[in-house]
Amino acid sequence: MIQEQRLVDEFIELVKIDSETKHEEEISRVLKEKFGALGLKVEEDDSAAKTGHGSGNLICTLAATSSKPLPKLFFTSHMDTVAPGVGIKPQIGEDGYIRSDGTTILGSDDKAGLAAMFEAIRMLKEKGIEHGQIQFVITAGEEMGLKGSRGLDAKWVDADFGYALDSNGNIGDIAVAAPTQSKVYITFTGRSAHAGVNPEDGVSAITVASKAISRMPLGRIDKETTANIGRFEGGVTGATNVVVEIVKLEGEARSITQDKMHAQVENMRKACQQAADEMGATLDFKSEVIYPAYMHDETVPVVKLAMKALSDVGCSPRTFHSGGGSDANMFNGMGIPTVNLAIGYLDIHTTKERIAVKDLVKTAEVVVTIVQEVAKG
Repeated sequence: MIQEQRLVDEFIELVKIDSETKHEEEISRVLKEKFGALGLKVEEDDSAAKTGHGSGNLICTLAATSSKPLPKLFFTSHMDTVAPGVGIKPQIGEDGYIRSDGTTILGSDDKAGLAAMFEAIRMLKEKGIEHGQIQFVITAGEEMGLKGSRGLDAKWVDADFGYALDSNGNIGDIAVAAPTQSKVYITFTGRSAHAGVNPEDGVSAITVASKAISRMPLGRIDKETTANIGRFEGGVTGATNVVVEIVKLEGEARSITQDKMHAQVENMRKACQQAADEMGATLDFKSEVIYPAYMHDETVPVVKLAMKALSDVGCSPRTFHSGGGSDANMFNGMGIPTVNLAIGYLDIHTTKERIAVKDLVKTAEVVVTIVQEVAKG
């Protein structure tokens, strides 16, 4: 039986610790102490030196208690939050939801996952539930483009499959697929001139960029693919009398299918090159794959096991394809089958963020039940 008050108290303790992304020092220290006090082997990788974040990733290993060989399992959550996340004041409403005071986020993304992990470990120990090796991989910098998991060497993860506790949605929802993402960085260089005296001598990089964007397929490309231009920068504030020479754009392309993502990036590049050639501008176009895609179906063990565990705790399993990336993408990229489980938080990344106490409890129950299902073999 999950100890609800203990779980809620620990969740509230965690969300009160400031841990905006890039400032994970204090939460990392607390997590190391907590996992260590529960008897886990706690290690920190060297990714902080590469990412510039306040902590590396934590790899916390709970030794097997079963005498029979069992699959090795892992769970993952992240320690950082988005802003505004300093001075969070959590409160429990009469409706059973935990919220902040409305001036900050709550931080249930993803401290709900962390709290559920701790309660599950305690239940395994207190109930003497036999299990195989379990790792808890806690990443830094997830909210800044999966920085921690992107910097994690696969050698640290000793698991056959695992679960991220980091999706919005109802308990029971399983993200069995998520897209790859490529970041796109575009610079157009035209030619400056006085806009009132000799504009014909100039080549407006703003016009070039506008032509290029108008020719790009953007938004929802198909059911698996999206694209967006998220930043357009050029000119000097107040200087309307100058034909702008340089414009920089930043965008992205995503798709569940790797080839479709690459095709979309190429379409964006072609639109840029065509506009630059027509107007006599030069183009610098760079793209970078941030994380790989993954896709599983209901026949694979990592999904079947989750569906069984969710049914066992009274939830209705439902698989879906996510439109966003998570650390699950990176673990799948390492060759470790991973799906992302919904843990019930709502309105994340806003000051209206909230989570129901019952969903915190249910998430911890799901973790314990997955462990039990794995032990059944």
